[in-house]
Amino acid sequence: MRIMKKHLLMCGLTASLLAAASSAGDAPLQLASLGSDTRSGQATASSPWQVLKPQKLKLKSAAALIMDRHGNEVYAKQADAPMPIASITKLMTAMVILDAELPLEERITITRDDRDRIRNSGSRLGFGATLTRKELLRLMLMASENRAASALARTWPGGKQAFVKTMNLKAFSLGMHDSRFAGPSGLHAGNVASARDLVKLVRAALQYPLVHEATTTHSISVFPYKRRGPLHYHNTNRLLRNANWEIQLSKTGYINEAGRCLTMQAEIADQPLTIVLLNSYGKLTPIGDSNRIRKWIEGGLDG
Repeated sequence: MRIMKKHLLMCGLTASLLAAASSAGDAPLQLASLGSDTRSGQATASSPWQVLKPQKLKLKSAAALIMDRHGNEVYAKQADAPMPIASITKLMTAMVILDAELPLEERITITRDDRDRIRNSGSRLGFGATLTRKELLRLMLMASENRAASALARTWPGGKQAFVKTMNLKAFSLGMHDSRFAGPSGLHAGNVASARDLVKLVRAALQYPLVHEATTTHSISVFPYKRRGPLHYHNTNRLLRNANWEIQLSKTGYINEAGRCLTMQAEIADQPLTIVLLNSYGKLTPIGDSNRIRKWIEGGLDG
């Protein structure tokens, strides 16, 4: 009976995403007036960004895109080139999990099936560690915990293969036509998207309160083992510890093929902006680029 319920749930989710995908070209994201095709999002004549000089902004990220709430393009650099996105993937993973409305307090145990077979990376969540679905979501989003992402996909109705299929359906329904997902964690280099598609991903993810909460939480402690103390986790985005930044959503990512990546929804000069930085080298380069963006915008608007 339980297997039948899971099968019906998976079919229902797939059907709803297929229906959304069929009208993706006409459906704008609810968060802002950004349509499904942002390639026309150049700054309008009434936009405050006209005074900014793009040539003055020297970013080290290979691709970048900054857009305001109205779909105006503040800055773009290789914004339409699909490239590996590493753990930015986890924003899509979270949305698919939350769309399924699975019980968040259900306890899930990490198994050997959740180990990283692609890069052999480690994890503090050993086999037998048990946490609720909500705790795994928080660890995945805040601390980029890969085994948490794997366990969430493994326990989704239909398993990982069906989960990845639904990720791609969800991407299509959001108008992310330059994107492809091959796994839930981002460890697979086949997870690719353009910066322009990631603006859509960030804005869609902001519709989920748990994603906003988890990606802006500084640190949490969890108790995955009986008769043992807590494990302490910290957010991978250092900008959250900077009082000069007001951030509503953030996600970092890194694998060799993707370089250092950062996506954010943040407020600069009293303007809500979506910021995407892809493929930079050096652990702190996305942080440096983010601060360069802030200085460029604040200095340009004041001048």
